[in-house]
Amino acid sequence: MTETVMNLRGLKCPLPALRVRKKLSGLKSGDLIIAECTDPLTTIDIPNLLRQTGDRLEEKSEADGVLTFRIRKS
Repeated sequence: MTETVMNLRGLKCPLPALRVRKKLSGLKSGDLIIAECTDPLTTIDIPNLLRQTGDRLEEKSEADGVLTFRIRKS
């Protein structure tokens, strides 16, 4: 299993979700993405994306204006 940190800070909707989708398509089952975003709309976009792809949001947190999503590839 690999763990990938994606720095998506400063990107606006829909770019963070599109980049996460692209990265997920190249991963194997069980791999992890840690997506760091600053756009508040990602709190809607990322969960919607994962409902479409079937992948799992393991954790969502926010600190100092940075939203962090831990996503596990199904």
